[in-house]
Amino acid sequence: MGDELRLKNLTVDEARGRMLAGAARLGVEEVVLAKALGRVLAAPLFADRDQPPFDASAMDGWAIRRADLAAGARFRIAGESAAGRAHPRPVEAGQAVRIFTGAPVPPGADLVVIQENAARDGETVAFTIDRDPPPGNIRPAGGDFRSGDLLLAEGARLDAWRLALAAAAGWPSLHVAVRPRVAILATGDELVPPGYMPAPDQIFESGSFALAALVEAWGGQATRLKAQADDLDAIARVVAEAQFDLLVTVGGASVGDHDLVKPALAALGLALRVQTVAVRPGKPTWFGTLEADGAGGRRVLGLPGNPASALVCAELFLRPLLAALTGADPALAISAGVLAAPLPANGPREHWMRAARTIDVDGRVRVAPFPDQDSSLIGVFSRADCLVLRPAGAPAADVGDVVQLLPLARG
Repeated sequence: MGDELRLKNLTVDEARGRMLAGAARLGVEEVVLAKALGRVLAAPLFADRDQPPFDASAMDGWAIRRADLAAGARFRIAGESAAGRAHPRPVEAGQAVRIFTGAPVPPGADLVVIQENAARDGETVAFTIDRDPPPGNIRPAGGDFRSGDLLLAEGARLDAWRLALAAAAGWPSLHVAVRPRVAILATGDELVPPGYMPAPDQIFESGSFALAALVEAWGGQATRLKAQADDLDAIARVVAEAQFDLLVTVGGASVGDHDLVKPALAALGLALRVQTVAVRPGKPTWFGTLEADGAGGRRVLGLPGNPASALVCAELFLRPLLAALTGADPALAISAGVLAAPLPANGPREHWMRAARTIDVDGRVRVAPFPDQDSSLIGVFSRADCLVLRPAGAPAADVGDVVQLLPLARG
């Protein structure tokens, strides 16, 4: 009984710590750059060439020697330098080379005069200048990065900008973490798939669709298993036949007569690490490993059937788990905001409230939790862009009080 009690009503931090214990990158593979979006680097990425590899013009204009620039001076046009077609010779005294943005600056030149300040007459050009010489308009070699620089650290998630950096450094492929295989199983007699005709006492199953989308966005490979009714043998059979590194169940997580997921998985050697969490919504959330299925203790995260509960706990637990299994940082990206509406004192469970953010005239993030936080309301979640944290036992909060929040990725 004592061991069971130690698994119940864990704090969010305690529960997450138990879920992350021993979680590490599953493997490494090489993928071409065009297929690397969203993947996690499995090795640091270094530059082996300066970027740009030469002094480059920042403007369209004329490359000259600064020392030759004087009022009334005319310059002999010596040629042209374009991107990918450098002028082959140094610029000599009194010469000017027509140059375009991104083109190599010829040796000897240390100034690009923008074309708006130039007046060409046949094979010569003169420049209109102010009292002081204009800026150089030259991007120095290695101004972005130099050979040997660390470009991206191991564990970095590859977004569009980081892919551009890897491409600019000439890397055609990258070593990345293997994507965890995540099987998602919804259970309950009341569920029917969208598009089917529900009975009067049934509802459309929605949680697995959201969770699969989140898994893909967070670096995993999602497989939606066929939703199962409240049947011990059927639940055990579909899990035994599935291939996964992490199983996420939706529903059947509590202790009622129809909450059969944990009993069904007992046949596969379910060893519980977390039984309940002192969180709102999502108290029935649980976690364990399958020790007798011949796969070395595959992880199982049990989420409540109410969609908001499931999605809140996915943010708190599933996202960090996937990060750990890909070698990324599992820490939550907590930020701060000020309340736009008062909140009552909180109860004994940590409360993560769906909320919306705005920016006020002073540039502060103002956050307004939705009045109705019922755990079944998907419509509220669809309008939220963050979760506001109310610690256990927190006193009433007023407008303008600072609160912690967890941003939600919205398109």
